[in-house]
Amino acid sequence: MSRSVTLAVVGAREIAKDLAKKSTQSDITLFHLVQGDRALSFVEPTQYPEKYPPLLYALALSDRALFVVPALDRSTAETAATLDLFDLPVEVLHGPAVGPEELARAFRGLRIASAPVRPFDLVRLREELGSVERPAQEGPPIVVLDHSFPVKGVGTVALGFVRQGTLTAHATLRLYPTERSVEVRSIQVHDVDVQEASGGERVGLALKGIEVDELSRGQLLAPDGTLTVGTQLAGARGRLCPYYRGDLRVGAQLQALVGSQLVPAGVIAREGDTIRVETDRPVAWKRGDAFRLADLSAPAGPRAVGAWTL
Repeated sequence: MSRSVTLAVVGAREIAKDLAKKSTQSDITLFHLVQGDRALSFVEPTQYPEKYPPLLYALALSDRALFVVPALDRSTAETAATLDLFDLPVEVLHGPAVGPEELARAFRGLRIASAPVRPFDLVRLREELGSVERPAQEGPPIVVLDHSFPVKGVGTVALGFVRQGTLTAHATLRLYPTERSVEVRSIQVHDVDVQEASGGERVGLALKGIEVDELSRGQLLAPDGTLTVGTQLAGARGRLCPYYRGDLRVGAQLQALVGSQLVPAGVIAREGDTIRVETDRPVAWKRGDAFRLADLSAPAGPRAVGAWTL
């Protein structure tokens, strides 16, 4: 078990700031809390619900989710429908204006209906977060990147999370889905120089052999040959959003989320709970990963479409 855990805080803004120290901010905002050998990172979809992708990114980067429900409205319904497409442990924390019976009715038909529900209590939440852990994921190191910037005297710096395995300084890795190789010159974990970082840890990486403008959110660092790269995604064991109102037909133009890579995609085949889509540019994944489809132009109802296993 890893004592470094990332939690998405969704459903209400301005919650994570009372749990941890604010760090990187863009369309998502990250907060970090370090207590001895325990480190918690919180991801808040800052620009949601005005924009849908931040919600997808926050959930894709996280190990668990805290769903704070101050009221029942359209964004609450869409957040619940989107959470249903992610295999994340979820805890529902409701405000005084919402009761468990109302939540049960609102979440009927969704897997989140079986998630633990209790009133929001900041003191109790802080206490319980002290025991949260994530399962260790064995295998070669995989790092998902979410932000990057140049640092004078250092060069290109990328921020991300180690998703599995152990990352070591001076390792040469492939930047997926590209064919570029980069060297990890140095590693920082919460601003402390280290020689290695394990699964779940938030890392800052000084990279050699790549410029900042060549990096983008969702790219992965992993040994060459460990991930699959392609533009056709064949999904099985599909789970559709029960409230999606669009027509998931051959030819439909949607967005595919593969890991944290969000790219335009078109449906090229569909039969039963299987689907095949083609993305407009290459993406990377490992066997058993899931991809989600979203409809950013949906005029009504949730923008979540469904999830499939690769």
